Formats: sequence, structure tokens, C-alpha cells
Amino acid sequence: MTKEEHEVAFLGAPQNSGPMMSTVVNIQTETAVPDHIVWSLFNTLFFNTCCLGFVAFAYSVKSRDRKMMGDVIGAQSYASTAKCLNIWALVLGLFVTIGFIALLVFVIPAVGKGMQGIPRY
Repeated sequence: MTKEEHEVAFLGAPQNSGPMMSTVVNIQTETAVPDHIVWSLFNTLFFNTCCLGFVAFAYSVKSRDRKMMGDVIGAQSYASTAKCLNIWALVLGLFVTIGFIALLVFVIPAVGKGMQGIPRY
């Protein structure tokens, strides 16, 4: 064993009295902003009461555009509006659908029974 090897083995790793250098890398994670575009498309096609589904679809597209531009706050704002419009479109669409079914089940047979007493010529 040479003298240098003995010194390294005895003293350990080289000691540096200077400040320790470190590097910090900030990696910006992509924030997941739901744009509700599929829900908006569904409401546009099936529950477009008062055009709320179409307006929700427009806000969803705006939200997706903002997300692609890197404007997370704008994307969240448009996504929140699209979500609210989708909820209203779905609720109103369900009310209209249930009302139409109730109309078919209860009113049409009652009108048919009422017309049986009318004489036909």
C-alpha cells in the first residue's frame, strides 16, 4: 500500500471546507383541468334544452383552448361555467323527458277515453 492510498484510507473522502453546491430544478407539473367536453357534447346532442348544451359545449372548447395556451386560471374559469351549464342542461332535459313520458302515459289515454262518447258520423 502506497503512502497516498494509506492517507485516503485513513482520512476518508476528501473534506471540502467550502459551501456545498446544490442544484434545484423546478419541474412544473401539468395541472389537470377537466374541460367537460364529452359531457357537453352529450348534452348538445340529447338534452339541448334552451340551447344550454350548445353553450356548455362552447365554454368547454374555450376551456380546452385556454389549457393548451397555458392559462390554467382561465381554463378553470371556463370549465367551471361549462360544468354549471351542463348540470342545468341535464336537469332541465331530464324534466322535459319525464314530463313528455308522463304526458304520453296519463294524458293521451284520458283524451282517448273522453272521445269514445262522441258520436261519429
